[in-house]
Amino acid sequence: MEFLGFLNSGWILAMLGASLAVGLACVGSAKGTGLVGEAASGLISEDNSKFGSLLVLQVIPGTQGLYGFVVWFVATLMKIPQLQEQSGGITLDQGAAIFAACLPIAIAGMLSAIAQGRVAAAGVSIIAKKPEAQGNSFVMCIVVEFYAIISFLASLLMLFSINPA
Repeated sequence: MEFLGFLNSGWILAMLGASLAVGLACVGSAKGTGLVGEAASGLISEDNSKFGSLLVLQVIPGTQGLYGFVVWFVATLMKIPQLQEQSGGITLDQGAAIFAACLPIAIAGMLSAIAQGRVAAAGVSIIAKKPEAQGNSFVMCIVVEFYAIISFLASLLMLFSINPA
C-alpha cells in the first residue's frame, strides 16, 4: 500500500480543514441564496420586470461559497503539494496550521452567507415597495460581504505563511 504513503495525521488534518472551508461556506451560500430565491419568487410572479435586480440580490450570498472554494484550491492544490514536495510529507503541526487557516472562511463564510441571504431577502421587500431604492438593498448586502472578505483574506494569508518544517 505504498500509494497511500502520503496519508498521515498531518495530511488528514489539512484535508479536513480544506474540506470544511469549501463545505461550510457552500452550505451557507446555498442557504443564503435559497432564502433570497424564496422571497424573490413571489415578487417575480407579480412583476417579472424586477427579475434582474432580484437575481443580483440572490447571487450575492453565493460569493462565500466561491471564497471557500478558493481557499480549498490553495490548500489542496498548492500548499499541501508544496509542503509534501519540500519536506517529504505533511507534519502534524503543518496539518494543524492548514486546518486552522481554513477555519475563518469555513465558519465566517457559512454564517455571513446566511446573514447576507436574510439581508438580501429583506431587500426584495424594498424593491417590491420602492423599486427606486434597490441600490440601498445592494449596499446593505455589501456591508455583510465585508466580513466574508476579511475571513477569506485571513484564511489566505495564514495559508501562505505556512512554511516547510
